[in-house]
Amino acid sequence: MSKNDGMPFWKPHALATPHANQIDLRIGDTVQTTVDLPGVAAGTSGKVILANGFNWQRYRVLFTNGAEVGDLDARQIAATGRAAKRLAKAAKRA
Repeated sequence: MSKNDGMPFWKPHALATPHANQIDLRIGDTVQTTVDLPGVAAGTSGKVILANGFNWQRYRVLFTNGAEVGDLDARQIAATGRAAKRLAKAAKRA
């Protein structure tokens, strides 16, 4: 367990790896919504605060408007900033 800005978070389980067509985000990665979500308009930025799942990799995100939404995946969010660059680099290697 570690702390980030006073919030505890846990290391993801070793088996929690994304499958084909899933987004591979890490705790602290920045994202943006691609669709409207309850309390969050499309295009709102946020930060991943939890990466969870074995078969279905999903994320809990704290958005800049203060909303916190869980069970998000590539259908609702897209990586931005350094996370997007990391994913693009990994896609080139594959």
